[in-house]
Amino acid sequence: MKILVIGDTHGKLNKVRDIWSKLRDIDLIIHTGDYMRDGLDLSDEFHVPVVCVKGNCDGSMSSSDFEIVETECGNILVTHGHMQHVDYDLQNLLYKASEEDCIAAVFGHTHCALIEEYDGIRFVNPGSLSLPRDGSGGTYAIIRTSEDSLEASIVYYNTVMGGGSKPRTGYIRSLIQYSDRF
Repeated sequence: MKILVIGDTHGKLNKVRDIWSKLRDIDLIIHTGDYMRDGLDLSDEFHVPVVCVKGNCDGSMSSSDFEIVETECGNILVTHGHMQHVDYDLQNLLYKASEEDCIAAVFGHTHCALIEEYDGIRFVNPGSLSLPRDGSGGTYAIIRTSEDSLEASIVYYNTVMGGGSKPRTGYIRSLIQYSDRF
């Protein structure tokens, strides 16, 4: 299975449409919230199943705003992450993924791309194509699953669209624990 993971689009879908023309064989889109409506619109536009969750900008203030995606290698937890306080650390998300018997957790909220593994659980944050906070031109993630593996990668918009590699700007900002509340 090949999954496109996006999030924190905030009503701005032009870059998603740009990358879509370059993608092949996408089986599922995961949208990690902030604006959930964008995920629903993409399902209609691209005719691909979309799993999307509410984020803090969608009015979600409940830790029950999550979905589970079943894959051939195990379950993936999908949440925005604000209720698990991912802008501080991933401990609460780790607990939630373990509690839901998931091998991976996909989340957003920070607008910064991340792939990490803790205690056997893979964490994937696609960052944001629309409003990146890492000094790049935007990011998304691709997850590939098979019976015995889950592989994830971060893709930089500028690289895909011919703008070169990831810029070296934003280092100081990445050191700050950035939050949507600012």
